[in-house]
Amino acid sequence: MATTTKQRLALAICDFLSTSLKDGTLSSDESDSIDVAINCIGESFKVDPSDAASVSAATGAQNLLQIYGVYEKLKGTSTNTSTSSSTSASTSNNPEQEKTPTDAEKAQAEDLKAKGNRAMAAKDYPTAIDLYTQALSLSPRNAVYLSNRAAAYSAARDHGSARADAERAVQLDPKYTKAWSRLGLARFALGDARGSMDAYRQGIEHEGSGGSEAMKKGFETARKRVEDLEAEAADSASSPAARGGPGASAGGGMPDLGGLASLLGGAGGGNREGGGGGGGMPDLGSIMSNPMFANMAQSLMSNPEMMQNLMSNPRLREMADRFSSGGGGGMPDLSTLMNDPNIADMARNMMGGGGGAGRGAGNQ
Repeated sequence: MATTTKQRLALAICDFLSTSLKDGTLSSDESDSIDVAINCIGESFKVDPSDAASVSAATGAQNLLQIYGVYEKLKGTSTNTSTSSSTSASTSNNPEQEKTPTDAEKAQAEDLKAKGNRAMAAKDYPTAIDLYTQALSLSPRNAVYLSNRAAAYSAARDHGSARADAERAVQLDPKYTKAWSRLGLARFALGDARGSMDAYRQGIEHEGSGGSEAMKKGFETARKRVEDLEAEAADSASSPAARGGPGASAGGGMPDLGGLASLLGGAGGGNREGGGGGGGMPDLGSIMSNPMFANMAQSLMSNPEMMQNLMSNPRLREMADRFSSGGGGGMPDLSTLMNDPNIADMARNMMGGGGGAGRGAGNQ
């Protein structure tokens, strides 16, 4: 006796195979193969396909073929419903496929637009947005409604939504120049000055005759912003750090010791008449033989930011100029340098002694 769902299904399959032989679906030549299959299924699922009572209990009022026929009909209905829903959703998401509004719907949309305009005049931007949205639900491909809602979004400082509506409006009607103006405004507010300039330019082209004063003013404002950004980028690229000048590290590695030499009165300051050593680089061997300078150099090489701060220190630059202008313009005496309290204090800061780190932080 079949006690599980799988056993009952096995009996229903055996009944289907046996019936297929009897009703001529399968030829008598297939009889031996079908019998073997029925016996194998019965042995595998521990059921008796020859027990008519068990088979009847398993299949009920309908045999397996009839049950599957019902399933196919239900499946077909489900597929059609799914396809219909998918098509409806696609139409909703793609305005190109939306139905054309009736005359009554157009009239209702125009009334909603007029109410939205009044709300805009009263600076009730949320209400205006809602009314324009209702108008668009009736007439989704109306560029004027989209442009008006873009203006309301901009007034409410929702510039992202304003840009989306304005872009859709110019797609639907490129000759509707107000939409170009509102797109230019939204892009500018979002920091896209170049895109704003392009929107105003296209608006001027569609207006003809050189464009309206408002459109030209918007274009000039965007163009000026683009020029300012380009100038800022150029200034940044020509900064000392970008040029690899004093204080810049070579590829992010060792600081420019030539800049340090310049500060100490060496070649970095240029050739001067009467300069010691031909105005060339001071003897680095003499410098590095001094333990304090050796420690300073090690600190600088491991900390490019410290080097940059050193190069930009006006006090040290003033002292370097003073040293380089005397003594023939050559390298000042190291003992004289270290007797200068400012230099000594800076050296202690670099070597991390005498509480110099705290003072250094305060000088930034």
